[in-house]
Amino acid sequence: MAEELKANRVLIDEKLGRKVAQSRNLPVTGTIGLLLIAKKKGIIIEVKPILEQFLSQGKRISPILYQEILGMAEES
Repeated sequence: MAEELKANRVLIDEKLGRKVAQSRNLPVTGTIGLLLIAKKKGIIIEVKPILEQFLSQGKRISPILYQEILGMAEES
Protein backbone atom coordinates (compact mmCIF):
# COMPACT_ATOMS: atom_id res chain seq x y z
CA MET A 1 0.00 0.00 0.00
CA ALA A 2 2.83 2.43 0.85
CA GLU A 3 4.29 1.84 -2.60
CA GLU A 4 0.94 2.38 -4.29
CA LEU A 5 0.42 5.61 -2.39
CA LYS A 6 4.04 6.68 -2.95
CA ALA A 7 4.31 7.36 0.76
CA ASN A 8 7.13 9.58 1.98
CA ARG A 9 7.57 7.40 5.05
CA VAL A 10 6.27 4.20 6.59
CA LEU A 11 5.44 4.22 10.32
CA ILE A 12 6.22 0.78 11.72
CA ASP A 13 7.92 -0.61 14.82
CA GLU A 14 7.65 -4.33 14.13
CA LYS A 15 11.05 -5.76 13.17
CA LEU A 16 10.01 -7.95 10.24
CA GLY A 17 7.82 -5.22 8.77
CA ARG A 18 10.71 -2.76 8.98
CA LYS A 19 12.99 -5.17 7.14
CA VAL A 20 10.43 -5.67 4.37
CA ALA A 21 9.88 -1.92 4.00
CA GLN A 22 13.62 -1.24 3.92
CA SER A 23 14.17 -4.01 1.36
CA ARG A 24 11.71 -2.11 -0.86
CA ASN A 25 13.60 1.16 -0.27
CA LEU A 26 10.77 2.69 1.72
CA PRO A 27 11.88 5.18 4.38
CA VAL A 28 10.92 3.82 7.81
CA THR A 29 10.16 5.67 11.03
CA GLY A 30 9.10 4.10 14.29
CA THR A 31 7.17 5.48 17.22
CA ILE A 32 10.28 7.04 18.78
CA GLY A 33 11.22 8.71 15.50
CA LEU A 34 7.72 10.09 15.25
CA LEU A 35 8.01 11.53 18.76
CA LEU A 36 11.29 13.22 17.86
CA ILE A 37 9.73 14.71 14.72
CA ALA A 38 6.73 15.92 16.75
CA LYS A 39 9.03 17.63 19.25
CA LYS A 40 11.10 19.24 16.51
CA LYS A 41 7.92 20.62 14.92
CA GLY A 42 6.62 21.90 18.27
CA ILE A 43 3.67 19.51 18.36
CA ILE A 44 4.81 18.14 21.72
CA ILE A 45 6.95 19.88 24.32
CA GLU A 46 8.79 16.88 25.78
CA VAL A 47 9.56 13.31 24.76
CA LYS A 48 10.59 12.09 28.21
CA PRO A 49 7.10 11.90 29.80
CA ILE A 50 5.86 9.88 26.85
CA LEU A 51 8.84 7.51 27.10
CA GLU A 52 8.13 7.13 30.82
CA GLN A 53 4.52 6.27 30.01
CA PHE A 54 5.67 3.65 27.49
CA LEU A 55 7.92 2.09 30.12
CA SER A 56 5.13 2.07 32.72
CA GLN A 57 2.96 0.21 30.19
CA GLY A 58 5.58 -2.51 29.80
CA LYS A 59 7.25 -1.32 26.61
CA ARG A 60 10.95 -2.10 26.47
CA ILE A 61 13.53 0.58 25.79
CA SER A 62 17.15 -0.17 26.66
CA PRO A 63 18.80 2.31 29.04
CA ILE A 64 21.34 3.21 26.36
CA LEU A 65 18.65 3.88 23.75
CA TYR A 66 16.63 5.83 26.32
CA GLN A 67 19.58 8.15 26.93
CA GLU A 68 20.26 8.48 23.19
CA ILE A 69 16.64 9.47 22.58
CA LEU A 70 16.77 12.10 25.32
CA GLY A 71 20.00 13.41 23.82
CA MET A 72 18.43 13.70 20.36
CA ALA A 73 15.45 15.46 21.94
CA GLU A 74 17.82 17.74 23.88
CA GLU A 75 16.31 16.62 27.16
CA SER A 76 17.92 15.16 30.25
